[in-house]
Amino acid sequence: MKNKLATACLVIGTVLAPMAAYAADGDSDRAHPMAFVKDSAITTKVKAKLADDKIGSLLHIQVDTDKNGAVSLSGTARTKEAADQAVRIARGTEGVTSVTSTISIRKDD
Repeated sequence: MKNKLATACLVIGTVLAPMAAYAADGDSDRAHPMAFVKDSAITTKVKAKLADDKIGSLLHIQVDTDKNGAVSLSGTARTKEAADQAVRIARGTEGVTSVTSTISIRKDD
């Protein structure tokens, strides 16, 4: 009885393994671990440079990097100059291939 159960589990596992591999995460941006590490390193560099700039409104900017080094900036800044500075900082960061910004300007009342 135990041999039949073990054999059945082995057969089912063998049949289902290719389906599990096919159904794996299809997000090609994060498919390879090194791509994810590279993306994270670029994002961290940009965030560190934004923090070093000492402009308070730059703290409300989110940074995301895709597998090709394209950086997306979003969030809010107090002035257009601060938003432009964030874009300049991102463009000047090693590994960045392009920068897209959807930073909105929010003036404090």
